[in-house]
Amino acid sequence: MALLPILEFPDPRLRTRAEPVRNFDRALRQLIADMVETMYAAAGIGLAATQVNVHRQLIVMDVSSEKDQPRVYINPEILTRDGEEVSEEGCLSVPNVFEEVQRAARVRVRARDADGKAFERELEGLEAVCLQHEMDHLAGKLFVDYLTSLKRERIRRKLEKERRERAGGASKPAVRAAARVI
Repeated sequence: MALLPILEFPDPRLRTRAEPVRNFDRALRQLIADMVETMYAAAGIGLAATQVNVHRQLIVMDVSSEKDQPRVYINPEILTRDGEEVSEEGCLSVPNVFEEVQRAARVRVRARDADGKAFERELEGLEAVCLQHEMDHLAGKLFVDYLTSLKRERIRRKLEKERRERAGGASKPAVRAAARVI
């Protein structure tokens, strides 16, 4: 397995729409394993292939407290949405930024597993929020797109400044431990 580099906002490749997965082969299973390892190493609970510059409809997630229940959603499609939930979200592609976003509280999703077998699942709470967040990535959308243009521009400038400081040897700011990074 290998850790994959995660693209960061405002990288234009994050705006690429993902294509459906057509080949359920060894290479796909390796990509899934690498994405799961990358997600865990980055302390995330979800990762879309778009975030690692692979523009295929593939999501890995693990919202379990023990981080031992990875789930894979290939070619996901939300069939129903119900209720509303406003929660603070973070993103591995938008490091150290946390903002409130409104999403459906419950969703029913149809997807395929690593072997190409179709399944449907009801998700609620954090799992539903995470799936919607990751599906946005597959459509070339980021959680900052739900914010005002002024707030999004401030975030972009902040991240670019942090990247310049890291490149110059300055220390990286601390991540809020209590927030979940999707």
